[in-house]
Amino acid sequence: MPAPRRPERMTSGEIKARLVLVVALGLTVSFVVTILSLIYGLLFVTQPLDQAPNDAAAWELLTPMVLFLTGALSGVLASNGLKDKPKGGTDVPDTDTEDM
Repeated sequence: MPAPRRPERMTSGEIKARLVLVVALGLTVSFVVTILSLIYGLLFVTQPLDQAPNDAAAWELLTPMVLFLTGALSGVLASNGLKDKPKGGTDVPDTDTEDM
């Protein structure tokens, strides 16, 4: 039996949170796979004494890609804390004062 659908529509904050989650998971998976493949290639693959031109080209390609993935992932996670402005026009968020 399929799961019941949500009766109400998602807010823009919920949509943004899901989008950040999907993008962060995709970047994290690709980053981890890249790093693990580099570590595997360094540790478990027999290397000749001289570096082959193809290996040098692969390292030159992977270096900026890993740097880009690191920057993109940190940017997505850093922007997660940014919130939309309230529609009421006030910059101060509502706070409830309750006695504890």
